[in-house]
Amino acid sequence: MKIIVAIDSFKGCLSSAEANAAAQSGVLAACPDAEVVDIPVSDGGEGWLDAYRIAVGGEMVSVRVCDPLMRQTDCCYLRKDDLAVIETARAIGLTLLKAEERNPLTATSYGVGQLVADAIRRGCRRFVIGLGGSGTSDAGKGMLQALSDAFGREDLYCVSALKDLQFTLATDVTNPLCGPQGAAHVFGPQKGATPEMVVELDRRAAAFAEQSAKHCGHDCSLAAGAGAAGGLGYAFMQYLRAGCRSGIDLLLDAVGFDKQVEGANLVVTGEGRADGQTLMGKLPHGIMLRASRYHVPTLLIAGKVTDRQMLLDAGFAYVESINPPTLSLEEAMEKAVAAQNIRKLMERFFRLRS
Repeated sequence: MKIIVAIDSFKGCLSSAEANAAAQSGVLAACPDAEVVDIPVSDGGEGWLDAYRIAVGGEMVSVRVCDPLMRQTDCCYLRKDDLAVIETARAIGLTLLKAEERNPLTATSYGVGQLVADAIRRGCRRFVIGLGGSGTSDAGKGMLQALSDAFGREDLYCVSALKDLQFTLATDVTNPLCGPQGAAHVFGPQKGATPEMVVELDRRAAAFAEQSAKHCGHDCSLAAGAGAAGGLGYAFMQYLRAGCRSGIDLLLDAVGFDKQVEGANLVVTGEGRADGQTLMGKLPHGIMLRASRYHVPTLLIAGKVTDRQMLLDAGFAYVESINPPTLSLEEAMEKAVAAQNIRKLMERFFRLRS
């Protein structure tokens, strides 16, 4: 029996690698002879760098950069040959800010530009940028300013160091930069924006897009993904000619998922909460769609499950909650408890089918 384990992080609780390890332990407890293929995964946000390092190898490069409040912090990116892989959340993540510090009117993406500049100086020419979990909503102006500061020119189109670079954005966000479905309105509140701040952030983004369109001769503000990471996606598209791809598809290609899934009996994936939104481009859905190409069934596990029938109708073969219904949220969020519950569920699931 061959089992693929590729579970997303349970945010605030377990990393992808930790969730996978717990699931693998449960599978082997029930089926000691099973072949379990462990694939840490991420869709571009938390865990992106670690998942990509496991997939392709390379070296971690440490850099001193600015966090969203321009405080110095240690950060890193992955380098392999001329490829740099960047997880933007490591430099400008919402988790770097205390609740009372969250203010997207002042938070900046400057640190991401510092990571890109360092990688360029080290000879990197291809970039994979994981967009997700940012604490900023500055339309990428901070990132562009950092590049301008690094290379001494205000007009990035005239900087020779930025010519012939290839940027790929890993994101499953399809929102435009501005408007009711834009970065500020959809993602601003979770970053600490009040209704008044949302209006101001959207106004700033629209003004920047108008100015940039006149300067560059084209406008990427309506492109799918422009609103990712508080508009950072827009800045990469508009000024650095970046293209967007589904984060999970990028990673699955990097790990050779199509080859791994050949001959598998089951794929196990999961996330902290599974519901109808899982089907809106989230990681487990992408994994299930890829596995279904090879007619391999997918088990979806989660800390909390709603809309079970909708998930089953969409193609998941099994949908299971890891937690007993009487377990409190506080206890369920404890790392040791969550890992144990994943292990128990997997052992029970496979014993019933062995």
